[in-house]
Amino acid sequence: MAHITTYEEIVQEHGEPSEGGGGEWLARHCEQLAEAHRGMLNGVLETVKQEQRDTLTASEKRRFDAHKEQVDKLRAAATFYGARERRTAELAAKYGQAGEQRERGMLSVSSNEPTYRRHDPQSPSWVRDMVNLSLRSDPDAADRLRRNNREVAMETRALSTTDGAGGDFVPPLYMVQEFVRLARPGRVVANRVRNAPLPAGTDAITLPRLATGTAVAEQATQNTAVQNTDATTNGVTANVATIAGQQVVSVQLVEQSPINMDEELLRDLLADLAVKVDTFVINNNAAGKRGLLNVTGANAITYTDASATVGELYPKLADAIQQISTTRYLPPDAIFMHPRRWAWILSAVDTQTRPLAVPAANAPQNVIAAVGGVAAEGFVGSMQGLPVFVDPNIPVTLGTGTNEDRIIVARTEDVILYESAPRAEAFREPLAANLSILLRVYEYVALQSERYPKSLSLIGGNGLIPPVF
Repeated sequence: MAHITTYEEIVQEHGEPSEGGGGEWLARHCEQLAEAHRGMLNGVLETVKQEQRDTLTASEKRRFDAHKEQVDKLRAAATFYGARERRTAELAAKYGQAGEQRERGMLSVSSNEPTYRRHDPQSPSWVRDMVNLSLRSDPDAADRLRRNNREVAMETRALSTTDGAGGDFVPPLYMVQEFVRLARPGRVVANRVRNAPLPAGTDAITLPRLATGTAVAEQATQNTAVQNTDATTNGVTANVATIAGQQVVSVQLVEQSPINMDEELLRDLLADLAVKVDTFVINNNAAGKRGLLNVTGANAITYTDASATVGELYPKLADAIQQISTTRYLPPDAIFMHPRRWAWILSAVDTQTRPLAVPAANAPQNVIAAVGGVAAEGFVGSMQGLPVFVDPNIPVTLGTGTNEDRIIVARTEDVILYESAPRAEAFREPLAANLSILLRVYEYVALQSERYPKSLSLIGGNGLIPPVF
């Protein structure tokens, strides 16, 4: 089956739903897609709940409405697509007709159960199938791996599985879900910027933009020339980068182990892959691949104070916010900092040793920050009306003393992270003499961080050296 993910793509592939066409397999597929979109819809609401907000942002509202529309359309399509199959079964029961079922040359889905299952001793091993395909060209292993590719394509929406070529295969569905969902704290900043699937067959993504705009002015007198200023354009390019890792295992471990080694090996590789993607978004420094901390033209706020206090940091945050508002003309929507910086803020007290950052449930007044909850990574509270996220991947080795961290204030909707799905391969040939197998995991990413440099404010200086508690 083609990589169909939306109602519109299903219609393009199979035609408009009607009471005369489709099939039970296609109806089930529509139901699966509807559930996937419903999960994303709930994910938007969960983010709002975690951040203790009462309303959706404009971008969240658009995503919510889009997924809601897909759920409604797909469920209606499932009803119509299943009609023909039910009538065929009724006729077969009445007249005794039998024969081979043919579904227009497509795979007929008989079960919603994934090919590779977590903590299931009866589940086939993805690593073992990779090895059997590589060593023995096992057709059953190849079928399971391809079926898993289709399952991942149907169930993951934020990632594309189309980039890449050859005999590569995506990891099991539960592992991709862990990379996207459970590993989320490992890539806090990467998950907050706008995520998009990476287009296939490209080494760079260039987006056009206005370099200088048009202009208007008061007409001097009637029947005289009006202002005429031509706009100029340029492009902003994001180069595609490959992030990869590998692991060597023995053939004996793969073939003789009483448990599937997929879970432990892939969890560790994918967890580090998630961290490296986040680090790429935060601090990469190469042309066409600038992380947020290295965007040319971003608003720079210097916080210099050898004996820094939280009270002195507070106006710097206000400056960071106003610089985005007055140069991008739209407000920021997030503050990112290292966990040690948030802990320092939490430690602040007034002259009566009363905390300046307290839980929001305490209905605080005259405080610097509201604490949303205790967390090592992710959403932790708010300052100046913006949600605060802590991310341990923000470096703490910056500045002249190589001991400073940075605070990022951003309009995350203006930053786009393009990603492929994580992919995996198994090779025996390079290590055949040692009876070993090389497992490799990789993905492609491209970051558009410089479309609107003024969407970012970066606070730095020796006021952000290691805090003293």
